[in-house]
Amino acid sequence: MDIIADTNIFLAIALNEPEKKRIIQFTSGVNIIAPEILPYEIGNALSAMTKRKQVTHDEALSAQKTVASIPVRLIGVDVQHSLKIALDYDIYAYDAYFLRCAIFLNAPLMTLDKRLQKVATKLNIKVLA
Repeated sequence: MDIIADTNIFLAIALNEPEKKRIIQFTSGVNIIAPEILPYEIGNALSAMTKRKQVTHDEALSAQKTVASIPVRLIGVDVQHSLKIALDYDIYAYDAYFLRCAIFLNAPLMTLDKRLQKVATKLNIKVLA
């Protein structure tokens, strides 16, 4: 089975968030897929967390290494279709890329983002939360 995993799923694992155990159970034995922007989003999120003093430099670097070790298939997305989703639902294009992956592959989306869950439901995407 294929699952589209949002950036926050990878960060929850790498940063040992409370949801980590449940995420690992959900994703055990499945193919994890994300848009090819994932590594850049991870880097951006970790640098933002460092600026806000939520993690140290060392913790950010360690988290990035952990994320890089997670087996994930990165795929290209149709930017035009993704932008349309972003504009239609008033969300960031980065979030729309994950939705577009789920639509394109007819796969469920795993995200901790409540707003993204709502938009996914409106788009008839199965949500794993």
